[in-house]
Amino acid sequence: MQYRATVAAWFLLLCGAVYGQLQPTTPARYRRLPSLREQAAILDGWRDERLATLPALLTKYRIDAWLISQREYAEDTLWWSIKGATEYAPHRRTVLLFHKNTSSLAGQPNPLRWVDNTGAVWPELRRVLEAYDPHRIALNTDKYIAAGGGLHVGEYEALAEELGERWMERTVNEPLLAVEYVATRVPGQLAYYRDLQEITWALIEEAFSEKVISPGITTTEDVEWWYREKMLLLNVTTWNHPRVSVITPESFPGWSGTKDVIREGDLLHVDFGITAMGMNTDVQHMAYVLRTSQGETDAPQGLKEGLKRANRMQDIVLENMAAGKTGNEVLTESLTQMEVERITGQVYCHPIGDWGHAPGAVMGFTNLPDFVPVLGELRILPNTYYSIELYAYSFIAERNETLRFRVEENVYWNATTERWHFVRGRQERFHLINAHAGHTPSIVVQS
Repeated sequence: MQYRATVAAWFLLLCGAVYGQLQPTTPARYRRLPSLREQAAILDGWRDERLATLPALLTKYRIDAWLISQREYAEDTLWWSIKGATEYAPHRRTVLLFHKNTSSLAGQPNPLRWVDNTGAVWPELRRVLEAYDPHRIALNTDKYIAAGGGLHVGEYEALAEELGERWMERTVNEPLLAVEYVATRVPGQLAYYRDLQEITWALIEEAFSEKVISPGITTTEDVEWWYREKMLLLNVTTWNHPRVSVITPESFPGWSGTKDVIREGDLLHVDFGITAMGMNTDVQHMAYVLRTSQGETDAPQGLKEGLKRANRMQDIVLENMAAGKTGNEVLTESLTQMEVERITGQVYCHPIGDWGHAPGAVMGFTNLPDFVPVLGELRILPNTYYSIELYAYSFIAERNETLRFRVEENVYWNATTERWHFVRGRQERFHLINAHAGHTPSIVVQS
């Protein structure tokens, strides 16, 4: 027994060294983000760092020029990752030409930009192409990958008409340009992403407490709208409406929460993320409503074992997840290891960053548990962020039922260790809601 305990202790230490901090030891705090004016300068700096990588990226994919044409209200998907912080739409018609900073365009702005609603852009663009003479011109026309398919049909027709056969014959579809550009993070983002993660955790810790929930009165929808109102006070927004659920054997990951009155003994779940500083979080945590009327002071052991299974699944994914592998390779290896360890569940991990569901390799979908066409065949990129999203089945003896334990945490690629680390940590203990803790429950936003 002493030997097994020692091995277990070393295993936990190893996991902490490999994956970064696990369960945080202190409560999350609401972090104060820079003023909006300061944020704009920071965001533009990150944008410039990313744009500076484009000549090398074009060379990697054997592209001479990357042409983007869009109109107001019909933006190319890529626009949101290359615009200035104070730009909210591409005005009139906005045409961008990214280049490799060679030949006639050496030292010119990258991208070259035209904003026009008269048609004057077209002869100027043709003149630039004549001088530069690119042989492979990328257009965002991919039909499978959204980040590389943002060119609207009308704009494609306008390009074909104005550029003519000579230049259109040189156009190619290379979606990995957009995937890699949008997915790759720059070093300065991580410190602020940690703040966003802590804000996300702080929201969950407050929402899943007696400060917000009064069993028998508060509904799951009440908690969802508390999140929305509270985020406004923190000057952050969200990319998806918070989904709060009471977990039952029938509940399954979906696009909405449940509509339940929260009661003692309920196992609660939330799935949501915040948006700020051009980045997004995506987190799923669980809470238990103590049966304080019966003297309960902790969650039943069966529930704790279920959470441990889900944590072990996170470990398995991260053990198999290496840059260069395809998403489907990681998925297959993870499912194989789960079978060896007799863990039943489902994996559906995805990149995160500029978007909540960012471009890049995915590892499973809820409706595609074993193999994902196209997106699953992409290779995992380093210097990116991922959401490790999954659930484990576990039988709960105290309830005589099997439940899904649904967890999700964000990780980042550490170039020094060449491993993935949790941004803040992960949930290894339930948020406990004590109905008789002496607090005044409220579904009104607290200042």
